Amino acid sequence: MEDKIQSVAFREQLSAAYPWTTTPLIVSAPMRVMSGPKLAVAVSRAGGFGFIGPGEKPEATAVDLETAKGLLAACDIPTSGSILPVGVGFQIWNGNLEVSASAVSNHKPAAAWLFAPRHGQADVDVWIKKLREASPETKIWLQIGTLQEALEAARSASPPDVLVVQGAEAGGHGRTTDGVGFITLLPEIADATRGTGILLVAAGGVADGRGVVAALGVGAAGVAMGTRFLACREARIKKGYQDEVLRATDGGANTVRTHLYNHLRGTFGWPEQFSPRTIINKSWVEQQAGAPFDDIKKRHDEAVSKGDAAWGPDGRTATYAGANVGLIKNVEGAGAIVEGARGEATKIVRILSGLSH
Repeated sequence: MEDKIQSVAFREQLSAAYPWTTTPLIVSAPMRVMSGPKLAVAVSRAGGFGFIGPGEKPEATAVDLETAKGLLAACDIPTSGSILPVGVGFQIWNGNLEVSASAVSNHKPAAAWLFAPRHGQADVDVWIKKLREASPETKIWLQIGTLQEALEAARSASPPDVLVVQGAEAGGHGRTTDGVGFITLLPEIADATRGTGILLVAAGGVADGRGVVAALGVGAAGVAMGTRFLACREARIKKGYQDEVLRATDGGANTVRTHLYNHLRGTFGWPEQFSPRTIINKSWVEQQAGAPFDDIKKRHDEAVSKGDAAWGPDGRTATYAGANVGLIKNVEGAGAIVEGARGEATKIVRILSGLSH
């Protein structure tokens, strides 16, 4: 049994690579724009691992890392060498590798989280090679959502240090048609990658300590949460968006994967294997009823011009979020979210361990 619970074996690797972290590991995902330096630093200060998401332009990463460096200067966080105790995320399909490598070389974040390649592992290998040359100390995290992706990564010439196993419940861009929940995906990947030394982090649908315990039980070294951190004080998020995350419930019925909102915002070109999960609103309802895209687009743009009213059940713009929205009830500091999930998970494990006596 013990050989199947890889989370136990992963503890020493995590402590060595990220000495400021505390078990169980709680990670804030690199959500585009939303996950800025204040959020990442607050998570790392609380013993988690905070990631900065891609900005609106590739050059934003270097700016955010410089801001994080300034915030960290006032913190007493144990680090290894010159490594910055935060991570950074890169979207491969439309990312700028040269600009990204420069930011990593200059600031040396503890990890670089890669996701969304257009051409699979071939694209990933190019990025990994370049980033490792730029900063050998920076660990490479790769987000995947299928067993095949995991196997290709593990067998490649440039395997990642960590696989983020994203379940279908996740918000943002995940697998379009072939995703499943991490509760079944992660243990299958754990069995298939055993002996490679690659750590596994679970993502998708985790919002509290209950999800943390579930992830550890199927072999994860820790968990990454995205949607839960949309409802934190440090997130770069509009009030209307955050209010809708708090309001929404029943994610199975009220969220959907669709490229509609990408297109309404003028974003085209995403690889077909990825699509985002969003909270349903009037734009989706009207599309399903057969309304022409141009009419929906016109009403969308008018709503966006009105600010926070663009979100909500009567709103029209994108509200990317996971199927776990019904578990998110309040806005807290990012550090408090980390400590709360970790404390709850520890308590659950203690209670469960008592059942064996």
